[in-house]
Amino acid sequence: MSLQSKYSNLRKELLSHHPSAFLLAAQFVLLLLYAVFDGSEGHRLLISAFGLVVLLLVLWVVTSSTRVQWAAWIIAVPAILLSLLAAIFDHPTLIALASLLEAILYFYTAGTLIAYMLEDTTVTTDELFAVGATFTLLAWGFAHAYYVNLMWDPGSILNTSAPGRAPTFLELLFLSFTNLSATGLGDIMPISAPARVLAMLEQFFGVGYVAMVVSRLIGLMSTMHKRQKQ
Repeated sequence: MSLQSKYSNLRKELLSHHPSAFLLAAQFVLLLLYAVFDGSEGHRLLISAFGLVVLLLVLWVVTSSTRVQWAAWIIAVPAILLSLLAAIFDHPTLIALASLLEAILYFYTAGTLIAYMLEDTTVTTDELFAVGATFTLLAWGFAHAYYVNLMWDPGSILNTSAPGRAPTFLELLFLSFTNLSATGLGDIMPISAPARVLAMLEQFFGVGYVAMVVSRLIGLMSTMHKRQKQ
């Protein structure tokens, strides 16, 4: 068996295990690492290393769900390399560029997953995992966008629970999740015009995602159950 045939068989075997589920699980593990180690400089590299694992899973998901794979590679390879350099050297410029490319990669992957979920009229197990993975991808993408905005304009996002201290990435991720889900707890507040525009865009995408994708999948599942009973 040729090397190409072995690669093709391995790829088919991995894809049969729902890449969206692996990505969703990895993102939850990363949240747990943030919960345990956030604020501890000694564990920064551990979180960064697992963040690179998540990026590799994002690349796997996007290349398995889109036919335009070259575009995914063009975005993903520089994002992964810059994230690796930022984790090693901890330089503000590298971190900002890495976050910018990661935001683009997360948004692109979320878009391909939405297209993947809308391309047919059947609901598979992987599509159900993709619903959760897409939501977390959007949340992470906007968190990185907030982070880039904060590095460009340090006073653009206010942490009301700790005045005078810039929000951490975990706090920006918390802002992103609460904003995307329309919870809006309000302790992390965008105060500059660009940051507020980002927040409004996230609210728009959050409502639109639930209205378009989730309601459609629920409707398709309901139709499938009715057909099975007939």
